[in-house]
Amino acid sequence: MPRVNPEILVWARETAGLTPEEAARRNQSLRDTRNASAVDRLNALEYGLDEPSRPVLVEMARVYHRPLLTFYLPNPPAKGDRGVDFRTLPADRSATDEARLDTLIRDVRARQSMVRAVLEDMDEARPLAFVGSHRREDGPAAVLASLRTLLDVDLADFRRQRTPTAAFGLLRAGAENAGVFVLLKGNLGTHHTDIDTDVFRGFTIADDVAPFVIINPNDARPALSFTLLHEIAHLLLGQTGVSSAHTDNDIERFCDDVAGEFLLPAEELNRLTLDDKDDLSTVSGQIGLFANQSNLSRTMVAYRAYQRDLISSEIYRRLSSIYREQWREERANLRAQARSNAGGPSYYIVRRYGLSPSLVDLARRAISSGDLTTSKAAQVLGVKPSQVGSLFDAGRAS
Repeated sequence: MPRVNPEILVWARETAGLTPEEAARRNQSLRDTRNASAVDRLNALEYGLDEPSRPVLVEMARVYHRPLLTFYLPNPPAKGDRGVDFRTLPADRSATDEARLDTLIRDVRARQSMVRAVLEDMDEARPLAFVGSHRREDGPAAVLASLRTLLDVDLADFRRQRTPTAAFGLLRAGAENAGVFVLLKGNLGTHHTDIDTDVFRGFTIADDVAPFVIINPNDARPALSFTLLHEIAHLLLGQTGVSSAHTDNDIERFCDDVAGEFLLPAEELNRLTLDDKDDLSTVSGQIGLFANQSNLSRTMVAYRAYQRDLISSEIYRRLSSIYREQWREERANLRAQARSNAGGPSYYIVRRYGLSPSLVDLARRAISSGDLTTSKAAQVLGVKPSQVGSLFDAGRAS
């Protein structure tokens, strides 16, 4: 068996966003002994003072989210391709979050490649004309018109949905029917690896056969609709790349304008009345009421109000900060309730909701036709092979 390059061990850990202490704690094959602690044993491996056993490498593959064969490469591979990085990141961004994002994107790209190959094997690979059908020079209005045609969603029907989640489901169904695989994924398998929306809100793979849109669900539920539309605008422009909650460049503002006008046309926004534009509490309450009645994000309504000069840039900035903190509190409360509520939805129903319905259907059909083994289908779906059947069954039960 070839020796392992210690640089690979360091690279795999760092790109997984783990410190030596965190990696040693999670690696069940590295335990404290009488002569050395778990982290000392890991350091010895990374410094090339000791050679990792196969069980240790198997555990590293699990903890670092890497194939086992990765550890036998002669040198660390080049950094994964994110496409265009549309983000404007804070100066104090976390290296751990960036590493987790790279891991997430690497996983999604691998799954997307498999999906395209399966579609080709099943003779279902049909080029989608809408991917890359526009340029920025066409203007937001032209892209918006194509977006409305593509999704075929009536805005009045969107408003009638009982919850923002149901309203998002309407848009998601329109995108899936058009051929877009829409997944909700914001961590590496547990909430301990959640990636903040400051780092990643959406990711798009502008493939003309199997386009993927990944949405970070660590956001307020009404905001998911806006993110989906923003990312599909990138698809229409033929752009593969990653977006965050901060939009401080021309292309992101372009896609924001398209998504904002889709969800809240100017003529509808005119119904928003603000009694005192300079009173933060009054403005926040009236925008919140308007947003709740329309299945919209409060931040998005505030952004549109700012665009139309209904509120000042300072009021918009302060509102955005307030709404963000409120959502963080709400999310913490929801997690606490979920931990204490044994009667919530099953693991498989929750997992299936995060997956593209079209992806689940494709995996089921590909297994039946023999174009995918259960193990390969599990890789496409991001679950263990033993969980594939239960995941399919969850769709019939939900």
